[in-house]
Amino acid sequence: MRLLSTTLLLLALASPLLQAASPTMQDGQVRQPMPGRSVTAGYFTLTNPADTALQLVSAQSPLFARVELHQHSHKDGMMRMEQVSAIDIPAGATVELSPGGLHLMLFEPQAELTPGMLVPLTLGFADGQQLPVELPVVAMPKR
Repeated sequence: MRLLSTTLLLLALASPLLQAASPTMQDGQVRQPMPGRSVTAGYFTLTNPADTALQLVSAQSPLFARVELHQHSHKDGMMRMEQVSAIDIPAGATVELSPGGLHLMLFEPQAELTPGMLVPLTLGFADGQQLPVELPVVAMPKR
């Protein structure tokens, strides 16, 4: 009985430490697709509180046929968008997915997206961790 009590106490004390090592997402959003378009973008900030680097390697949502990791880059004086296989999140660091940089591309919405609705996403990491999140849909900014 004493061993069980000690084990439970150790687990209770370690639990916050284990949770603190998991990545977190803040400030997420999915833009409402432009009329007649079947693609949109998702943005958020990922924080890696762990003492080892993480790699975001996938994202999926039941509301989209597919989700890809993308980045904007400058090549030959032109801004290009390209798919990437992973997004590195250094130990103890924060990485922002934002317009003009790293971001998600979400293809073929399976339902009409309206501002305020929540898009469920599962972010997958190279070490096997999965982070379920919900990102609100926001209207496309006016230029």
